[in-house]
Amino acid sequence: MKTRYPKEFLFSMISLLAATIVIQTIWSTWVRPNARAVLAVQTEEMDKDPNYVPERSLFVIMKDWEQESCVILMIWALAMIGFKNRATRSEQELLDQDPVRVPEGMRILPEDTREYVRQLESMPALLQQSLVVRASKAALARFGATRNVQNVSDAGHAVCQAEAERLDSELSMIRYIAWAIPAIGFIGTVRGIGDALAEAHKAVTGDISGVTEGLGVAFNSTLVALLLSLLLMFLLHNLQLAQERLVLDAETYLDNKLLRNLQVR
Repeated sequence: MKTRYPKEFLFSMISLLAATIVIQTIWSTWVRPNARAVLAVQTEEMDKDPNYVPERSLFVIMKDWEQESCVILMIWALAMIGFKNRATRSEQELLDQDPVRVPEGMRILPEDTREYVRQLESMPALLQQSLVVRASKAALARFGATRNVQNVSDAGHAVCQAEAERLDSELSMIRYIAWAIPAIGFIGTVRGIGDALAEAHKAVTGDISGVTEGLGVAFNSTLVALLLSLLLMFLLHNLQLAQERLVLDAETYLDNKLLRNLQVR
């Protein structure tokens, strides 16, 4: 477990930096120039025809820094979700491979536990970090020391419970991002309404462009933030479901593949 946290933290920081650079480049070279061009064309058309109704453009909707920040956070969260999903799938595949491999009909005596523990310790270091291997090693070691099946069950399930709490705590950053995205959208809403109010005096003379632009910022930032938040919460709940299923499957594995094969003379 010692190498897992630095690796995950490094991946998280690199993914945030990469998302920031890529999205900033896209917004500065493609989104905002196209948005300015669209707005210029729409302004020209409205000057020519008072009845002209401009079409909604994706470039205009996404041009402000609130939307850009939301997209950066979304990509960062997707990277972390993908990293955790990959780790969960790898552990699930190892669980399906039956790492302890007790032959059918074979019983494990307290004297046999060292052999099975050595078998688990001979696995690659990355696999030894998995939940099922750690829980199996703890259960076998407890059986060899106490010769009590109930103690074995308690030891294995304690490892699974600790893993469940750890996995839940590691989702805190993604939960924070899921909260931060709509919060940034609300900041855009407040900023847009403030800009619209600042230009309200011009509406008396018939120039409502400043008001409409400010309201556009408010509505667009809220729209983008809420849509991204909905998608992120869906993916987060799917990840949490997969992690909970992994813990439950590991506990079931201990009960069906290990505990029932233990025997005390």
